[in-house]
Formats: sequence, structure tokens, C-alpha cells
Amino acid sequence: MLPFVVIVGRPNVGKSTLFNRLLRQNKAMVHDRPGVTRDSLYGRVQGRTRDYTLVDTGGLVLEQGAQLEEEIYEQVREAMHSADLILFMVDGSAGVTALDEQLAAMLRQSRRPVRLVVNKVDGEERAALVEGDFYSLGFDMNMVSAAHGYNMPVLQEAIESSLPAHEEPEDQAAHLRLSLLGRPNVGKSSLVNTLLGQERVLVSSRAGTTRDCVDVILEKGDKRYVFIDTAGVRRKTTISDDLERFSALRAIRSCQRSDVALLVLDALSGMVAQDKKLLSFLEREKIPLVIVVNKVDQIPRKDLGKLKRYFQDELAFCAHAPVIYTSCITRAGLGGLIPLAEKVLGQSRVRVGTGELNRLVRDAVQAHQPPLVKGRRAKIYYLTQPGTSPPEFVFFVNDPGLIKPAYARYLEKQIRKSLGLDVTPVKLFFRGSHK
Repeated sequence: MLPFVVIVGRPNVGKSTLFNRLLRQNKAMVHDRPGVTRDSLYGRVQGRTRDYTLVDTGGLVLEQGAQLEEEIYEQVREAMHSADLILFMVDGSAGVTALDEQLAAMLRQSRRPVRLVVNKVDGEERAALVEGDFYSLGFDMNMVSAAHGYNMPVLQEAIESSLPAHEEPEDQAAHLRLSLLGRPNVGKSSLVNTLLGQERVLVSSRAGTTRDCVDVILEKGDKRYVFIDTAGVRRKTTISDDLERFSALRAIRSCQRSDVALLVLDALSGMVAQDKKLLSFLEREKIPLVIVVNKVDQIPRKDLGKLKRYFQDELAFCAHAPVIYTSCITRAGLGGLIPLAEKVLGQSRVRVGTGELNRLVRDAVQAHQPPLVKGRRAKIYYLTQPGTSPPEFVFFVNDPGLIKPAYARYLEKQIRKSLGLDVTPVKLFFRGSHK
């Protein structure tokens, strides 16, 4: 799991600009108007010595009449919960404000590493003028200009050196780590409790009961399973408070420390837009998963066939993901859930020798050559597998631009068929290479 670096601060201090600068892409919207960032954005930063996940949060606003201790505390508390390092960002051109001082007081109590980033400082002369104003906040400090790049290499080095040397693997003895994802009130906590045979996770008919990611251990024979029960992830426009924004962020983060994700769907409501967005995220990130259609006990027996055909059609864009139908009331399907997840895990860890891979690709090309593109045809020199979880395959070709999506899908299909990879995602890469 990559370390988490969270940017916090009041509005319009340049958090999104810094986020884009460190990420080297314009992922966060930047505008002079305060409060443009409403939802937390995240991305992977490829550093010089360490990679890490960077989170851009919405600006913390002190509205007239609002209770600072209640509103700001919840947001900062959640940031502190997830962060391996907090970047506390302030505006060097505005000096220290009352809100900066209140946030600093909260962060000092967090016992989390905090680095003060004084933004909008465009050079050494300006830095010398404003530096003294911010010593009172009591944090290690970097003076930067996120917009113009001043002192950014120094900040990047400071961030990487402040991160943990390494993260100890959690639950090293665990045979399988499973994270449960889904909308609120689809039955994630009930699934965990039913599998364990006891009430270990709070269950309520009111949506949003689970706010934190809860790790629950199940020991079965000589095997140890860890279930990570997460907060329900709602559609962004229905997320009204920053507490739930961070809960959604941690739900997504839980996938990084699990072997297999369980995407729980509601058989009664069917496949809604948010389910499709979550599934698209899991498919895009190539996360091994099992789709769990829950609450089938509430579907009349005569309609079960129709229900399965419906989900088969709706899930066609992620055809490799296995589907299991469950009920926490009748325990239907629950006996096969862990074995199915173990099958997904096993396939995601498959490694194949280069010789076998090149025989596979030779047979595939002989059966169906790449199509001509503007009079040229792609030539595949060889195929390797550099990684697993999920399996990664790299094709070395004369020109990657000659491999069109349809032919890439054909090659993926041949790999899956030849290697028996029917329930795991796979990653395909095409790189230019001379023979």
C-alpha cells in the first residue's frame, strides 16, 4: 500500500495547483474563486525515491455562525486518520490568518507528521520577507510557488524523506484479505457478520452507519481471512459533508491493501449509476474482484432467472469478474464466496515463463494477423510478464500505434483462453522495440 499524503488548508491557498504540480498533470480544477474543489481528488505521484498517493481536499471554510470545533474537527480528523504525511498549506501573500492558527492547533494534536507549505512565494527575496511570519505555527516549513515551480524540487525531496521508510504488511499471516465496497445499505456489514456467525460490525437499516474501514478477522481451519468493511460510497452529488468524502476515499484506499475486492450490489434496486462507476473504477485500476449480488432472498423464486439475465447484461463490460448471488437471511451463496475469492486470488498471482508466452503469441498471430493500418502491419517481436496481482503482459512491437483496441482485445482473449485466466483482470502493454 502506498503512503498517503493529504493536502489541507483554507480555500484559495493553492492546494489544487500544488496537487497538479506534484502529479505533473492537470487533474484538479484550478480557479481564482475560492472553494472550487469540493470533493477529494487523489492520484499517484512517482517520486525520485518513493511513490505515494496524493490527496487534494476541499478548502476548509469558517462560515459566520458556524461552529469551528465541530465542522473543522471532523474534516481534519478524517484527513489525519488516512494520512502518513499532512501538507498544511497557507498563503504566503496573506500572512497567518486566524483560521490558519486554529487549523495548526488541531494538527499539532494529531501526532501525525505535518509539513507547512507556504505558497505564493516567488523567489528568495520574497521568502526572506514572509518566512518569519509562519514560524509561530510550529511546523517544518517549505516556501514554494506551486504556480511557477519555485522551490518545488526541495519540497518534493522533503515529502519523500518524511514518509515512513517502509510500511509493514498488515496481517502477514492472513491467507486472504477482502475489502467490501458498495453503496450504503447494500448489506456489506451483514455479510461480514453472517460469515463470522456473530455481530462484529454495527448493522442498521439507516444508510451510512459504517464510517470507518473496519478490519474483521475470520479463522477457518489453518487459514486466516481478513474482511475490510468499508463505508458505503454514494454518488458525489449526494455527499453533503466532508466526513463522508473522506470515508469514500478510505473505501477506495482499502482496495490497495486487499487481495480481492468484493463489490456488493443490491438485488432489489438493481445496477444503478453509482454501481457502474464503482465497477468502472475497479476495472480501470485492474483490481481483482468478485461481484456479490446480495438480498436475493427478497426476490421471488420465479424471478431469479430473470434477475441473473439482467445482471449478466449489465455486467457485460467487466465480463471476467465472477458473480455470486447471496442472502444473509438464508445464507444462500455464502458457502461459495470465499472459495471463489481464493480462485480469483490464485489466478491473479499466476506467472508464466517467457517461452510459453512467445509460443502463445506466435500461435495467436498465425491464427489472426494484426490488421493493416495505413499500409503498415504491426509486428510482435516477443512477449514477457513483468508482474502479477494482476498478471501484467508486455508486448514488444515495431510500432505500438499499429495495435488497435480491437486487436488488443483479441490478444487478451487468447491469453485468457490459453492460460486459464477467466476470473482475474489482466494488464496489457505495448512497447516499441527493434528486433
